[in-house]
Amino acid sequence: MSGPLDLFAAAEADRLTREGATRSGHEGDAGAGGARVAYSVTALNQLVRELLDSSLPAVWVAGEVGNWKRSARGHCYFSLRDARAQVRCVLFAADARRLPAEPEEGMSVRVLGAVTLYEARGEYQLVVRELEASDAGGLWRLAFEKLRASLEAEGLLDPARKRPLPRVPRRIGVVTSQVGAAVHDIIRVIEQRAPWATVVLSPARVQGDGAEHEIAAAIQRLTTHGDVDVMIVGRGGGSVEDLWAFNREEVARAIVASPVPVVSAVGHEVDVTIADLVADRRAATPSAAAEHVVPDKAELDRHLRACSQRLHASLRRLVDHRRRQAQDLRHGLLTRFGALVERRQNRLGRLADRLEALSPLASLKRGYAVAQDPNGKVLRRVADFMPGDQFRLRVADGRVGCVVERTDADV
Repeated sequence: MSGPLDLFAAAEADRLTREGATRSGHEGDAGAGGARVAYSVTALNQLVRELLDSSLPAVWVAGEVGNWKRSARGHCYFSLRDARAQVRCVLFAADARRLPAEPEEGMSVRVLGAVTLYEARGEYQLVVRELEASDAGGLWRLAFEKLRASLEAEGLLDPARKRPLPRVPRRIGVVTSQVGAAVHDIIRVIEQRAPWATVVLSPARVQGDGAEHEIAAAIQRLTTHGDVDVMIVGRGGGSVEDLWAFNREEVARAIVASPVPVVSAVGHEVDVTIADLVADRRAATPSAAAEHVVPDKAELDRHLRACSQRLHASLRRLVDHRRRQAQDLRHGLLTRFGALVERRQNRLGRLADRLEALSPLASLKRGYAVAQDPNGKVLRRVADFMPGDQFRLRVADGRVGCVVERTDADV
């Protein structure tokens, strides 16, 4: 196997053949047999870079992050150091986009990179392809906690903000992959439990670069055009990287902005995502989410029968109560009416007695008589009687015809 010097010599010979060389312009040392060959700085750095690129495979390197900077184009530059040395590193934008969060100053990390030379400065560096924290979870946990704290400060994780799910939804929106197992599990459970319900699928990629944009857009489509009563957002299980789209702020804010309640069902029971924290209800699995949003048909039938029985019992109690009220009212009315009639009869009797006492007939019954002319006019004085006139005497039980023979006035 060739060593680095052999590779360097081979590379040198190849470069001399392909590009030629610039001679120094003076003779070599005595006995050298020829003039010396000099390389330009550019040629030397290029030769060293090619030597490094061809002789060293990609390696994992551990150290602490220092001087982390991200350029306007998205490239990340930093140093990796230990107690005795450091090396410059670069993480290009395409690879940097896969980071869940930028590492903090002094964080212990491992990087996979290729050793190369930055020719313009003659400095060797690591071109990093992967970067991960040394401790379990690392950058993923850091990104999760930062976003969780930010959303919590806004009150978006407050349990008081969570809305109840509709009891019997008519249309259920689902945001997930149209080719994954999750959508089939959700549809199967809903068809079994609530065959009257309609499932409206708004498909989206649920993992990979840009998946968070598709998930957020799918949620917005349902809220704008789906006419749904409740929404399930989720996917099946996977690694932290697979589930990471549901830890993105864009998805969290789309869930918060939904006008209908959202059930988050991401991964398995042990997986907790930002989507779970901001959703109105968290389900351990997609199947469990379907069980949350629709009632079981058999359970609903039992509930309806129980409601019917309680309604009939309530109606019977109400009818019995009203009947007793009617009977009590009838008895009270009859009692009050009887008392009223009795009072009226007593009053009428008293009035009759008074009328009887004031009536002329009462005087007639006591032996008095009233003289009346043929027209019924009462004759009160002697002057009203002329000898030969006829008149009648009204007595208690009839009338008596009389003729005036003479009159005697009192002196």
